[in-house]
Amino acid sequence: MSKHPLQFLEIPRKDPVKEDAAERVKHFGEIYESYDGASAAAQAGRCIACGNPYCEWKCPVHNYIPNWLDLIEQGKLFEAAELSHQTNSLPEICGRVCPQDRLCEGSCTLNDGIGAVTIGSIEKYITDEAVKLGWRPDMSHVVDSGKTVGIVGAGPAGLAAADVLARQGIRSVVYDAYPDIGGLLTYGIPPFKLEKQVVDKRREILEGMGVRFVLNTRVGEDKPFDELLEEFDAVFLGMGTYKYVRGGFPGEDLPGVYEALPYLISNIYRELAYDDASIPYIDLAGKNVVVLGGGDTGMDCNRTAIRQGAASVRCAYRRDEENMPGSRREVANSKEEGIEFLFNRQPLEIVGKDQVTGVKVIETQMSEPGSDGRRRPEPIAGTEQILPADAVVIAFGFQPDPPAWFQDFSIETLPSDRVRVTTAGDYMYQTSNPKVFAGGDMVRGSDLVVTAVFEGREAARSIAAYLGV
Repeated sequence: MSKHPLQFLEIPRKDPVKEDAAERVKHFGEIYESYDGASAAAQAGRCIACGNPYCEWKCPVHNYIPNWLDLIEQGKLFEAAELSHQTNSLPEICGRVCPQDRLCEGSCTLNDGIGAVTIGSIEKYITDEAVKLGWRPDMSHVVDSGKTVGIVGAGPAGLAAADVLARQGIRSVVYDAYPDIGGLLTYGIPPFKLEKQVVDKRREILEGMGVRFVLNTRVGEDKPFDELLEEFDAVFLGMGTYKYVRGGFPGEDLPGVYEALPYLISNIYRELAYDDASIPYIDLAGKNVVVLGGGDTGMDCNRTAIRQGAASVRCAYRRDEENMPGSRREVANSKEEGIEFLFNRQPLEIVGKDQVTGVKVIETQMSEPGSDGRRRPEPIAGTEQILPADAVVIAFGFQPDPPAWFQDFSIETLPSDRVRVTTAGDYMYQTSNPKVFAGGDMVRGSDLVVTAVFEGREAARSIAAYLGV
């Protein structure tokens, strides 16, 4: 595809300019600049158009990556935007928050010593720039089917389902308990990774496609679920995972110990100038903070605390750096911003009497892989120590928390509390209630934004088939 077969050698990988750490920790805005057209074209032209594109296979939504890179090299921005949206309902968001180093770019043929194509940054550029110049999804061929679907949850799975349904001529109404759309895109992911006007723009696009949003509304409370079943031809559940994983050690309930999600949400409410007494601001300014957990949520807590003015932030993780689940990029950004990492440290207890004063940890060493393929940490006897702390943030991940009303409507869950759905047959992602479908984290377990997008899209296709569209 490339007009210059050796462009990947002639032009080195060049990421968008990143703001210096000393400056970016003073605010919550995004830290990466965007490509201009010439830079995007030059970087896209580094793609060698592999006969078997590993990047595409590693991408959970199987984006047509080499194809839209070629269009960008040719300057065909709107065509690239159309193609990008054929597989991904939120490309400008995935371009910002996906761990490309573990997915598409990590699988790029050029990643072996030359420098992978900057796929994520180009994906972000395509939609950002196209929308800025007036591009909108082409809906001219869509015929209204007369069918309607109620969607519970305006997070990535729900938004993706609404997008695909709209393109099938199926109208949807999306309900969400928050005052804005996005779910954790808006309220969990800090603005230094995803500024909220990006989500606002996606709302504008979806509303232009005929999607309607009903916000500040809890289904099962403000809106009874039986009303959805009566009003709509089918229902999609994309309610995510919000119950945090506890460590199961003493001291978790001490004052000064915070769950990751309430901490992040409180800061975003502050940044968005929301006035909600039920979500008090958690301010870690001036405190010596220990964050427990090595995933992307842990990195978000690290970098939020630094921006709040914490005196120090240390991140303790029970495995080594190689086996961290978080994005390598986010770990690097955390280090640049002054976070100290303590690898191979397993928490045993949070210590303190009336207030947290520290975290007791034990050193670990990596043993053989377990059933999940990950190497297990084994404690080393006699290596206990206490990490002094004024505040502790626990970021061990999230679990589904199915509401009690599921039972009233024959929506079955697994022992893990994940929603049971069909994994084969005509209607994938159908629950035990034939009229109800589900996808995203509440089905899969806490995972990536892009996997939720994939499941929302696939469920929408099944819904269309179920409705005969």
